[in-house]
Amino acid sequence: MHGEALRNELREFVAEREWQQFHSPENLTKSISIEAGELLECFQWGDADVASAQDELADVLTYCMLLADRLGLDPDTIVAEKLTKTRAKYPVEKSRGRSEKYDRL
Repeated sequence: MHGEALRNELREFVAEREWQQFHSPENLTKSISIEAGELLECFQWGDADVASAQDELADVLTYCMLLADRLGLDPDTIVAEKLTKTRAKYPVEKSRGRSEKYDRL
C-alpha cells in the first residue's frame, strides 16, 4: 500500500480513534521531532539497530504524512517540488562529491 491509499488508511486509523482533536500542526510537528530523536538513538553508539530504526523511521514518516494532510499538502508533490529547487541550488558540476552548503560552492 502506498500513496493515496496509505494516506486514506492513516485518515481512517486516526478517525476511528478520534485522534484528530490532538493533531494540530504544532502537536504533529512536536511528534516528528520526538520520533526523529528516537530514530537517532538507533545510531547513537555507531552500530545501527536496523529493526528499531525501521520502526522509528515509520513513526517519523507517519507523523510527516499526517502533518502534510492536516496542512492540505500532498507529500509526493511537495517532495518533488523541493527536489526541483534543490537541484537548482546544487548543480551536479559544482556539488558532486562535496558536502558544502549551496552558498559555499
